[in-house]
Amino acid sequence: MINFRYHVVSLTAVFLALAIGLVVGTAALNGPVADSLKASVDGLSKDNQQLRQSVQNLEKELELEEDFAAEVAQVMLPGTLTGRRVLVVVLPSGRDQADGIVEMLATTGATMTGRVDVQEKLVNPENNSALMELAVTAARPTVPTDGLPGNGHGVETSSALLASALLDRTAGGTPASESDRRAVLKTYADEGYLNVEEPVTAAAEAVVVISGPPYVDKDATAKDDSVVKVVEQFDQHAHLVVAGNGSAGGNVVAQVRADPALSQTISTVDNANTIQGQLVTALALAEQITTDVVGQYGVGTDAALLPKLRQ
Repeated sequence: MINFRYHVVSLTAVFLALAIGLVVGTAALNGPVADSLKASVDGLSKDNQQLRQSVQNLEKELELEEDFAAEVAQVMLPGTLTGRRVLVVVLPSGRDQADGIVEMLATTGATMTGRVDVQEKLVNPENNSALMELAVTAARPTVPTDGLPGNGHGVETSSALLASALLDRTAGGTPASESDRRAVLKTYADEGYLNVEEPVTAAAEAVVVISGPPYVDKDATAKDDSVVKVVEQFDQHAHLVVAGNGSAGGNVVAQVRADPALSQTISTVDNANTIQGQLVTALALAEQITTDVVGQYGVGTDAALLPKLRQ
């Protein structure tokens, strides 16, 4: 019969053997394994430092490119639109880049006739009938309903009325009177469709429409189409440049470029969210007004970087 002392001695021997094995194994592996792990950690640390430095360099390069574009603007733009009457229309998605574009246009010497910010309510498909009725209510003697689109699209009809109030008339027509222009704007502003950021002082001969990415909500298609209707109607009365952010997904820049007719009369800029794009927006408008040349600019597919410099 195996006694208790035998069990104690056996267990002690087992644990002693395990302890000796761990000590010997650790001693044998500690050098190579530890060195390998340390080398891996050091390598990853160096890679991380290099990547961090690369990011910092790219950020610095971008900052310098923007500084360069801002300085170039002070050389290229002054005098390019002196005395030309320009209106700025800002769509709901274009708020972020509006101030930068307005600054560039001011540098050209253009006479800014005003800035109108379109509110989300105007492109909401639920307000189609209300916009049809409002076009009739807002009309004035020098801004009549004669000739307005009659296809039942409220945004198109109201945009046509607003364009005739804010821009020079085509076919030798006379501009709207100041009082009628103010009355039309007030009607739409009071109903929450527009916000007049800068008072409109005269009829414009050119307009910059500032947009952004496409809509992504359940009414995205209808809203994107409504934005195009706004642009189409303003294009009928004046030189027009659409300054946007991106050229895909159905936004107005993409739709203008895809339309054989609109792309012949409307210039677009797809990177107006950058200083470079804001500079090109001003150049594109100057090109269209002075030479009647239309172009598609930016970084998108088949877009030129900037208009050709002409003497």
